[in-house]
Amino acid sequence: MRKLIYSEFVESEMNLNADLDDRLLDGDDQEKGSYHSIDFESIEKAVKVILTAVGEDPERDGLQETPRRVARMYAEMFQGLHQDPSRHLKKTFEVECGEIVLIRDIEFTSMCEHHLLPFSGHAHVAYIPTRRVGGLSKFGRVVEEIARRPQVQERMTNQIADMVNNEIESKGVAVVVQAEHSCMAIRGIRKRGSTTITSALRGVFKTDQASRAEVMSLINSGR
Repeated sequence: MRKLIYSEFVESEMNLNADLDDRLLDGDDQEKGSYHSIDFESIEKAVKVILTAVGEDPERDGLQETPRRVARMYAEMFQGLHQDPSRHLKKTFEVECGEIVLIRDIEFTSMCEHHLLPFSGHAHVAYIPTRRVGGLSKFGRVVEEIARRPQVQERMTNQIADMVNNEIESKGVAVVVQAEHSCMAIRGIRKRGSTTITSALRGVFKTDQASRAEVMSLINSGR
């Protein structure tokens, strides 16, 4: 198999970055605005300073494009800072449904604000609507945009629950988040495979034990 020479590698990376530009710009006004709110030049300068501080040469082959790549990575990972996820829940649909609605296993990746290392996992969002429901995909968008910012898992869980509780008229909201944290796996204690689970309960899920047990059973079913 022919080896990929460095010039081809750089060209491949540039094509990937162009695809990222298209992906970030292919959205609503807030998604486009989040991309243009990033100070790419300052990030690139900071990355060069860090590389120099740890004893590297930012001008050597392999690192010359790294500051630009990191700037674009941060633009993608932190775009939620410039977005209001609640906009996705503004449109609802009238449905006769007084039972639990559960959107389970919503994948996400966020960035731990303590070490700027990623943590990834799944969010489970449940609520009991009174008269109207939100579009199923919109809950995934809410999770995605709340995750796309410097975060701690505990706050992220509560932010999702509060947003759903505030935007959709319901009897109760339950959010459970399960994630693995790079800051535990690759540094410090270095315990790979450990999982952190957080929950946030609102309404009947907090006050009624039977409702809480039912939603937790649904979240954990089949596992």
